[in-house]
Amino acid sequence: MVVAELIQFLKERNIELPGTAREILSDNQDITIYNTVAAISQDAVGGECSFVYEVKYDIPGKGEYTEAIVHRVANGVSANFTEPYMRRRDPDTMVIADKMPGDKSRFSDRFGYDFSILKEETIQWLKQQPLAVFFYFAGRNDIGVTGVAIAPANAGFFSMGLAMLQKIVPVDSLVPGRIIESAIYVAPTFRHTHFNGKQIVVHDRSDSFHEVYSYNLYPGPSAKKGLYGALLNKGEKEGWITAHCSTVQVISPYDNVTTFMHEGASGGGKSEMLQHIVREPNGQVVVGENIFSGEKRPINLPLSCSFHSVTDDMALCHPSIQKVSGKLSLLDAENAWFIRVDGINEYGDDPFLEKNTIKPKQPLLFFNINSNPGCTALIWEHIEDAPGVRCPNPRVILPRDIVPGVVNKPVTVDVRSFGVRTPPCSRENPSYGIIGLFHILPPALAWLWRLVSPRGYANPSIIGGEGMGSEGVGSYWPFATGKMVTHANLLLEQIINTPRMRYTLVPNQHIGVWKVGFKPQLLMREYLTRRGNAKFRPDQYQEARCPLLGYEFQYVTIEGAKIPTRFLQVYRQTEVGTDGYDAGADILYDFFRKELVKYLSPELSSTGKKVIDACLSEATVEDYNSIIPMNYQYSFLTNKDLEQGISE
Repeated sequence: MVVAELIQFLKERNIELPGTAREILSDNQDITIYNTVAAISQDAVGGECSFVYEVKYDIPGKGEYTEAIVHRVANGVSANFTEPYMRRRDPDTMVIADKMPGDKSRFSDRFGYDFSILKEETIQWLKQQPLAVFFYFAGRNDIGVTGVAIAPANAGFFSMGLAMLQKIVPVDSLVPGRIIESAIYVAPTFRHTHFNGKQIVVHDRSDSFHEVYSYNLYPGPSAKKGLYGALLNKGEKEGWITAHCSTVQVISPYDNVTTFMHEGASGGGKSEMLQHIVREPNGQVVVGENIFSGEKRPINLPLSCSFHSVTDDMALCHPSIQKVSGKLSLLDAENAWFIRVDGINEYGDDPFLEKNTIKPKQPLLFFNINSNPGCTALIWEHIEDAPGVRCPNPRVILPRDIVPGVVNKPVTVDVRSFGVRTPPCSRENPSYGIIGLFHILPPALAWLWRLVSPRGYANPSIIGGEGMGSEGVGSYWPFATGKMVTHANLLLEQIINTPRMRYTLVPNQHIGVWKVGFKPQLLMREYLTRRGNAKFRPDQYQEARCPLLGYEFQYVTIEGAKIPTRFLQVYRQTEVGTDGYDAGADILYDFFRKELVKYLSPELSSTGKKVIDACLSEATVEDYNSIIPMNYQYSFLTNKDLEQGISE
């Protein structure tokens, strides 16, 4: 189908092509229109008979520059960027071109000229390139946005990734009257000529349309998070949220079913929530290893829960799927999952992913994986950023329809957890690594954690991800184009309207001086699924020493294996003590104070203001409960005051 035929076909179906797209395509006859991922995957490596392809461009003033080297491998396509900087998302990528309401950096403010100038240059550049064109749908079950992608034909690996992540829609499958609400235009040379080599993605919104201009070829900030921004923009207008979370339905050995929704900033354990617990050769599970003494603490866990994956990173919380149940219902917002495999370092670390990526049912797309033409790409063979330095962000795009047991319908959530990457904490070097194995949060505190969303320690996905920077409201703020306080209000409304939800806080990487990886959230998953709806005994929990952590545990036993108290109450570790813990709590409070004042505007709801004021006044856990009460009928906890009154 040539361009003229495409435009005529769309006209007959009453589908209007966006003006920018129509201008680019009308003046360019070297265009390939794609209808399947398989067709794009062939051209991504230069054609059916090619096994190696270099994605390169002539850069004015710089000469020929190779962006990526692409291999055809036995299990799909493997793309490796030549520049280590391009292997992770830059947190300063997003910039806004329009004048609609929003708190993000504006293009004219950041670069000193109006985006219309660069937009025209981009259009002219694309007119002169051989192009790949296809339609996509970002979302699922007709909840989301339809769009058109226009990219250089030689950047086929990028187009393949986009067509996998956001479902490619064949031209003849476009529904008559369908509104094209978004577009993504890809012009990689501009990062060199206009942005000093940096990843930049420009969002240009109107009342009915959302354009994304990707000036780089790493799909994270554009093909994935850029179109996540389009979903958030649509939800902001209509009053709903696309949550930044993984979701899993877990089945205990006793047939209890519990659905977990795990949120958090990049690196907060979302993909890991869908993984199996790694066991030692003798079958034991190591809770953690002391970074000073090398001591390991194993437990015996005879049987693990089984589970069904629902979402990996994004979930539609649309009004049409909500039930009158007091719980939140959600649906996957993606067609494929962009899975980070930095934790898989050798064969056997994750049998599930290994099996599904070594011999997949359809071609996969690998990033930052060491490969050779014709070989099998192995997810534990990570490319090196420098000699001896492994890339921290190896990835594979896994279509959800080849994931065994994946859930394709909306689910209702029982437990809503929040993950935080935590550094080591000791008396000599205190930090915010004071979070125990997991904590129970009142709804108001659960909202606060989602406002501050700490990016956390040693973040593998983000350039310059060290320290406790904030990812912002809902942990999706880096991808949102609108106003922070609007999303804060939407998130609070969602929490208030789902009183049967139960909230937990869980660390990963470290608990005090113990290196734990992602074991805390996986052990929490095992423990709470086994308990089902059973409440904790009154002597099992207490208010945490640091009120920001809600309730801490006195004891936790999984299948007869007791979790040592030092993993539940970090101040009981001799290397930390109450002085190291309290110093870490001060660091945490300072972070909360710095981040929460950003939300104190007249537009913030009155309830939200009460919660933030309580935090700034160092409120107790019960103070938070008095603002948004826990529904004790459905809570994990027992209403101690009520029990005491009955006994008296």
